[in-house]
Amino acid sequence: MSKIDEIFMSEALKQACEAFEADEVPVGAVIVHDGRIIARAHNQIEMLKDPTAHAEMIAITQAAAHLGSERLLDCSVYATIEPCSMCAGALVLARVKHIYYGAEDPKTGACGSVFNIADNKKLNHRIRVTGGILAEECGSLLTEFFKKKRKKT
Repeated sequence: MSKIDEIFMSEALKQACEAFEADEVPVGAVIVHDGRIIARAHNQIEMLKDPTAHAEMIAITQAAAHLGSERLLDCSVYATIEPCSMCAGALVLARVKHIYYGAEDPKTGACGSVFNIADNKKLNHRIRVTGGILAEECGSLLTEFFKKKRKKT
């Protein structure tokens, strides 16, 4: 894991903290192109009442608008948790080059944990995947969020 990967994941973590403060599941994502962040997002499912408003999906929309293209060629995604099947599928369709994630998702992860959509040979594009970047920090935020939720009920 390089220092630059930690820096970009820290930016994704800042987004996850914003989600936490908004009482959203604390997931954040940033998209990087040519060494610069071109999109930042966090989960907004509750706020928008939209099951597709995952951090990665919102960041994809922002990055596509920034680049003026539906193809996010030579882009890397940093997400605080392993992308789900919806997000991994969208990242494949966008032709993202690399997915970096923090914590594994043993329930819905689609970059190797449960499914491997990101590197499925049956699809027309495959994405390099690197997991475990600031995994403890990313996982702790999720754990804290769900502990807080359980206390409220």
